[in-house]
Amino acid sequence: MDRYEGFREFLRARQMALMRTSFLLCGDAHQAEEMLQSVLVKVAGNWRGIARDNPEAYVRRALVNEHISWWRRQRRIFAFTGPPRTGRDPGDESVSRIVLWQALARLTPRQRAVLVLRFYEDLSVQEAADLLGCSPGTVKSQTSHALGRLRALAPELADLMDDSAPQEAK
Repeated sequence: MDRYEGFREFLRARQMALMRTSFLLCGDAHQAEEMLQSVLVKVAGNWRGIARDNPEAYVRRALVNEHISWWRRQRRIFAFTGPPRTGRDPGDESVSRIVLWQALARLTPRQRAVLVLRFYEDLSVQEAADLLGCSPGTVKSQTSHALGRLRALAPELADLMDDSAPQEAK
């Protein structure tokens, strides 16, 4: 039996989604690739045990942990370079998206992780708490603090944030 059985299929199906999550966590395309590669190497080595449960949740949690560990080692804030290149004309990006990228770059890694998990991954408070290894109350307070900070950093995005806010007990 191949020890990587199922890993290749999982990777083919979920690699782009995991790359986007990695990018949203760290804000730099090159760092996101390195972070995802590092996590996938670890996951591949333990694939048999991971595949039995929820491998995507495991990888997302590993990405969050890897990003927080990396950030702690570096002890500095990284410039948010913008979204990964998709072949589209960069001139097509809206001003509010650029402002949002810049504001996200100024959040703490934990705040950014909470927003990515709650708004991009569309996880419930409980699911985000499970992935981050904290209480649902912490997720709610971090979400509130992060959105408040985004409102202060980019008041022009207030309409966008009010429309996309998930329900508290989702």
